[in-house]
Amino acid sequence: MKMRIEYLADYPDFVGTLGQWHQQQWAYLKPGEHVDKWIVELRSFCGRRQIPSAFVAVLDDQPVGSALLIAQDMDSQNDLSPWLASVFVAPECRGQQIGSSLLVRVAEEARTLAIPRLYLFTEDARSFYERLGWQVLKRTTYFDRNLVILYWDIGPQIGQG
Repeated sequence: MKMRIEYLADYPDFVGTLGQWHQQQWAYLKPGEHVDKWIVELRSFCGRRQIPSAFVAVLDDQPVGSALLIAQDMDSQNDLSPWLASVFVAPECRGQQIGSSLLVRVAEEARTLAIPRLYLFTEDARSFYERLGWQVLKRTTYFDRNLVILYWDIGPQIGQG
């Protein structure tokens, strides 16, 4: 079956799984926070054609990845908006272009909303994003982690680069 990117709002049964994945991947951002709070927050992002919107990669009727389009992702960078956030692909599904498909879908959503630029931060996936056309804006420390903030000017050739 073909992998597809859908609004998470159309797959509410996947929120629990994605919330667990997100909590495991990014627990350092919200130390000690129970997975239920992650799930509640993820539900709050389930918009369509708006900020926030959440997307899920679906393969064989199961979630295999996610990405968010949100207004803010770093409380220390309030001047930057909107953000691509929580890009996650299940470990057993990595290397199949699911992550890049999620990025392209979020960029398409942003273009629909007349958003000219997206931001993201990463600790260890800089080269992945740069291969897709993202550029380094600056380096920063956040929650005692050395991170890089990247931006993507959304143009007619999204996903190319």
